[in-house]
Amino acid sequence: MLGGTAIGAASSDGAWIAALLDVEAALARAEAALGVIEPHHADAIGDAATHLASALAPEELGREAVCGGNPVIPLVERLRAVCRQTGVPATAVHKGATSQDISDTAPMVLARRAGALVVMELRAAADAAAALARTHRDTPMVARTLGQHAVPTTFGALAATWCSGLDRAAGALTAVMAEPPVQFGGAARTLAVLHPQDLAIADGLAEELGLADQSVPWHAEHTLIGELATALGVAAGTIAKTTTDIIALAETEIGEVSEDSPGGSSAMPDKRNAIAAITARAAARRVPGLVATTLGTMDHEFQREAGARHAEWETVTDLLRLTGGAAHRLTQSLTGLHAHPEAMARNLNATDGLLLAGRITDALAAYTDDAHAIVTAAAVGGGHALATDPTILMYLGAERLRELLDPTAYLGHAGDIVDRVLSARHGADSTAQSGPDSNRSNTGLAGREAS
Repeated sequence: MLGGTAIGAASSDGAWIAALLDVEAALARAEAALGVIEPHHADAIGDAATHLASALAPEELGREAVCGGNPVIPLVERLRAVCRQTGVPATAVHKGATSQDISDTAPMVLARRAGALVVMELRAAADAAAALARTHRDTPMVARTLGQHAVPTTFGALAATWCSGLDRAAGALTAVMAEPPVQFGGAARTLAVLHPQDLAIADGLAEELGLADQSVPWHAEHTLIGELATALGVAAGTIAKTTTDIIALAETEIGEVSEDSPGGSSAMPDKRNAIAAITARAAARRVPGLVATTLGTMDHEFQREAGARHAEWETVTDLLRLTGGAAHRLTQSLTGLHAHPEAMARNLNATDGLLLAGRITDALAAYTDDAHAIVTAAAVGGGHALATDPTILMYLGAERLRELLDPTAYLGHAGDIVDRVLSARHGADSTAQSGPDSNRSNTGLAGREAS
């Protein structure tokens, strides 16, 4: 309902188990490449991991994880049991690693896979907003501030605001996830078990998984997880802003937009709810609390925390699922969003030109220092009073006053704002397409470690 179908599959319990086993298999390959274990043992470990990923039920592993407080302990036991059947010694499985090496690296694999879907949906939503901005560049509507009519603007300018925010959020999340780092530190971040090969094993593990080198183990320093959570929170906030606008504009009294596939009601046959935007907003509203929880789990003590990391696993998974689901539902809303220019024109003229009082004041100020007081007094009688006030007419004349009261002639740079947003997107796309391929380096989630 909240749009999490695709992202849910990429961040499910099954996906978690697959990621954990991918790390174990990659560790075996990295160690085999350095002669730490036999190559045919690494192959057998990889086959066993593939088998377990499809055969192991999450609820079974969950029950087995209770005693040790993390799923890696029973998972390694199961992996060793399968490998033993093919002659692989238990010492070749999970060699030199601690549970947290696996349970910290697996989320990086998971975040890369699921995060790519979140970014894809944010980009799709931004594309849909850009299309609305382009189509309605010059469609006049009321700008609203503090819940009141302000001055004229265009629907294109509003849609460009949505587009700009979504693009920015997608870019920030992309940067954070550019190359999430591997985590390999051994029992207490010293890499002592297989010294002096552990650092090379860590680099090989990163290479096998397509992750960034860790620079240093980050067992108890989870800044990068905080950065990921914050980027997801900002993306959800941008989605919430856009959906709030859509829901308000779709209200019966305003009626300036409607969704292509509105939701109905079990009791009221007439209802046409902007349900895609509503459910996107619902998902996004759950995110800030999860961001706070994630930031609150950064107080890891010494070399291994007691509980903070455990609170992080499900929280970050929910952040990915909810933000991705919200972005997906927003994309559906924007892709099928219908603008109603006739309703926009009706609302634009609802106050008989009262929203242009500031423009008249500016024009009147060229003739009298009492311009503000004169217009304020006239405005009490409503917009029609501005057009008939004798004092205003005396200074400006009927023809000039009619020109000043035309809302479509007071759009400022609304169209230029649309052009700038669309031009910036085109420029960014061109740069991305023509820019050099990036090398594996300590960027994004790994940037803090590199610096």
